[in-house]
Amino acid sequence: MARGTRTNLATLAGVVGDNSPVDRPVGSSATPTNVPLSELAPNPRNPRDDLGDLSDLVSITGTQLQPALVVTRDAYLRLYPEDETKIGLARWVVINGCRRLAAAENFGRPNLDIVVKDEVAKDRVTLLAAAVIENVGRRDFDVIEEAKAVELLIGECGTVEMAAMKLAKSKGWISQRRALLNLAPELQAALRNGELAVRTARSLAQVPPEAQVQVWAAERERGHKKPEPDPAPEPENREPTRTPVTAAKVTRTFRRMEADPVTLADALVDYLDADGLRTLIQALTDRH
Repeated sequence: MARGTRTNLATLAGVVGDNSPVDRPVGSSATPTNVPLSELAPNPRNPRDDLGDLSDLVSITGTQLQPALVVTRDAYLRLYPEDETKIGLARWVVINGCRRLAAAENFGRPNLDIVVKDEVAKDRVTLLAAAVIENVGRRDFDVIEEAKAVELLIGECGTVEMAAMKLAKSKGWISQRRALLNLAPELQAALRNGELAVRTARSLAQVPPEAQVQVWAAERERGHKKPEPDPAPEPENREPTRTPVTAAKVTRTFRRMEADPVTLADALVDYLDADGLRTLIQALTDRH
């Protein structure tokens, strides 16, 4: 496979498991730590639409830095018996490590290091949470995929609170991701292509769907207007005039928004950089 291209998960399922050209070894009663690709199938419930560009994993032909987390065929089928045809004759189902499995297939590695943990398949919520946690925050896992994965997990958990706990995220973070699913298809595509910023997308998600594209077009039009002429330069060494921000003003703003602590924390994490967050934490500690 050429470097720089993306691998579809369905395509991967067609070349591993019982469809793999690699010969099967003689069975063993011991739990293996390294198995041929013919024994492995990618998780049919992987929340990703595709596996992205695998060129960053080309080194797997020589070294696999992290083993793939797998569950046994029986453990998986106890949860999803309807997926039997999807996993074929594979003995193990890869829960965390589908990109490593795809890279091994694409770049010619005949086997994969694995860790078997059937406790991950104790129920559907735990299995799905494990798959979602692996992908959340990855650069090539776009926010719409992330939002869809969160929605799937909420459907399995039954509540936002339980899903937030499983992902170790705040309810505010969960709500922000879910809101992106309210975007019109055109805006979801723009977000995935990098044409629409996440912060702007969250604002547009509050607009009625039928008006979102028009509102975004208007915002882009305003952004492309010819800028006003620069004002006369300030004298050297003179600080620009700024409206002072006081603690009282910030407090009044928070009160008007009636923001809860978790939402405030999410907003500050979104607003401040790493140095700013460290300074904030120290300031709060000093005042406690």
